[in-house]
Amino acid sequence: MNKSFARLLVAALVVGSIAAFFALDLQHQLTFDALAERRASLATTIEQAPLQAALLFLAIYIAVTALSLPGAAIMTLAAGALFGFGTGTVLASIGSVTGATLAFLAARFVLRDFVQRRFGASLRSIDEGFTREGATYLLALRLAPVFPFFLVNLVVALTKLPTRTYVLYSWIGMLPGTLVFIWAGTQLATIHSPKDILSGGLLAAFLALALFPIVAKRVWAAQQRRRALSKWTKPSSFDFNLIVIGAGSAGLVASLIGSATKAKVALIERERMGGDCLNTGCVPSKALIRTTRLLADAARAKEFGLDRMTASFDFAAVMDRVRNVVAQVEPHDSEERYRGLGVDVLRGEARIVDPWRVQLGDRTLTARAIVVASGAAPLVPNLPGLSDYLTSETIWNLRALPQRLVVLGGGPIGCELAQCFRRLGSDVTIVDQAPRLLTKEDEDAADAVAAKFRAEGIKLVLGEKAERFDGKVLITANGTRIEFDQILLALGRKPRTVGFGLEELGVQITKQGTIEHDETLRSTSIPTIHVAGDVAGPFQFTHVAGHQGFYAAFNALFGDLIRLKADYRVIPWATFTEPEVARVGLSENEAKERGIAVEIVRYGIDDLDRAIADSDAYGFVKLLVKPGSDKILGATIVGPHAGDLLHEFVLAMKCGIGLKKILGTVHAYPTLAEATKYAASTWRKAHVAGWQLNVAARYHRWRRGT
Repeated sequence: MNKSFARLLVAALVVGSIAAFFALDLQHQLTFDALAERRASLATTIEQAPLQAALLFLAIYIAVTALSLPGAAIMTLAAGALFGFGTGTVLASIGSVTGATLAFLAARFVLRDFVQRRFGASLRSIDEGFTREGATYLLALRLAPVFPFFLVNLVVALTKLPTRTYVLYSWIGMLPGTLVFIWAGTQLATIHSPKDILSGGLLAAFLALALFPIVAKRVWAAQQRRRALSKWTKPSSFDFNLIVIGAGSAGLVASLIGSATKAKVALIERERMGGDCLNTGCVPSKALIRTTRLLADAARAKEFGLDRMTASFDFAAVMDRVRNVVAQVEPHDSEERYRGLGVDVLRGEARIVDPWRVQLGDRTLTARAIVVASGAAPLVPNLPGLSDYLTSETIWNLRALPQRLVVLGGGPIGCELAQCFRRLGSDVTIVDQAPRLLTKEDEDAADAVAAKFRAEGIKLVLGEKAERFDGKVLITANGTRIEFDQILLALGRKPRTVGFGLEELGVQITKQGTIEHDETLRSTSIPTIHVAGDVAGPFQFTHVAGHQGFYAAFNALFGDLIRLKADYRVIPWATFTEPEVARVGLSENEAKERGIAVEIVRYGIDDLDRAIADSDAYGFVKLLVKPGSDKILGATIVGPHAGDLLHEFVLAMKCGIGLKKILGTVHAYPTLAEATKYAASTWRKAHVAGWQLNVAARYHRWRRGT
């Protein structure tokens, strides 16, 4: 029997049983009046065959609760009235938990896969919440009688909560209410209706009981935080409200938020203000990309009707321009600016000596909270023979163009720099053990970049793992030998968590090398420490670092009053190769891996007037849309200025704007931004029903009188 048929069979059995219950008018047997009227005769029957009666009662109780039929409360009253407090409690407890579990399992079997496919993205936060704190949530829902039990069974069945957890906490949560109704059943002669049981006071007591596990959990968490700090002596006063370690994007934003809210903030940096992004990452790489793109355009002169355009250059002068660009941006992140904003900018090696104290040279600084924003460093593999290598931090020191450059790593950093140096004239080879470039992007996007690279003469050695070096020769596990003059390591970046006291404090580090923290960016080991940027993960992007810097600073300063969870629902990113690749939300690969149903909408930029006029008619816009609606679940753009064009979809996803509204928005002509509107138009055309067009055609014929 296949699973789909089994699901239909279970659903039919449940629906048929419920229909039969009402068709046979059995609901009138499960009322308070029926119980009071038949109590004496039922008691006599039970006295004659107590075991058989108990088993029959239990079977009926299980059926009623499993099918979510009206009458579970009456069945619990009957248990007390007919079997007494002790036996009635046992029967009602077994019956309620067994019936609820059967309902839970049936709902999970029949509905979970379908709901996850259709609504997986929308339900992800609920699912994640139940994964973390499902027992607490379930206990609270069971203790509060305001939540219908059948609804609890259904909702929890759609999550990943383990069945054993469901059974245990359902039993604990339903027990107080069961005991109240069992006792009321033993006093049936003095009770005239179920309303006499559930008084306002009793409902309030149940509500208080439901809140108890949540409150208790918070109190326990606070106690755990106090215990985590108990081995150190807290200062009686503090030099600062906040100390921030690291003046990269995350640290700068954290400092700015602190000073803007009138807190006294110290920002400690051991090297250069602005961190990796300003000095060795985003800014210099984009400056180099702009120069090399100009060279690439010059090589295309004939496409623009020009006979010839030549560009001679000095590599050292190109690198000087990169430094000049960094120098022009530098004032935005300078010590002078931040001191002017009220931040105490301090230089040196910071070492956290306890949850409130930071050693800086011969000074000991104290603060109520600390934000660690120490960034990341290039990952260097332990390969035999590896020496004299370049990284994304040291490549900017080059003064002579390498004739042969090997780039180890086909991610965004490796791809951007590989294309730059190829356009400058280097013989470039990219080596990666993955079967394709840009593995976090969909294959069609990565393939577009690979095709352009090959057309420009970049050699791609993919699916081969670097094994060792023999002087200036890289040897792969497959035996491929690649000669080079310089090798650039672009294998990713490792969070900086060593060397400033975290190990001695016992701060937990994850398998990914980041500092373990909760949703509010607070360290799970030392509650006075918050984290932001590359040391927090899961994204190593400048804009995410700044985003986290806000939350880390806010929660560090105001966490005793209110805590905000970092929001990663709509995170854009871009790789600035040619073609550019930009994405937000789900990719097609991720949707398949998660089993999320999506509709794929694709618009080719080669059809766009402005792209044709610019001789940049290549690439595409790909949208992932929720089936049956115009809600955008993800967007990928490959083509000119993809990183800029993406933000219309970023805003739409953030604000819940659908494709209909994008289509109805006037876009300036001729612009590349029209690509977003035409992508929305492609979706709309696919959803015009044939009958609507037929009706329109008939209407127009009628109007013509033909």
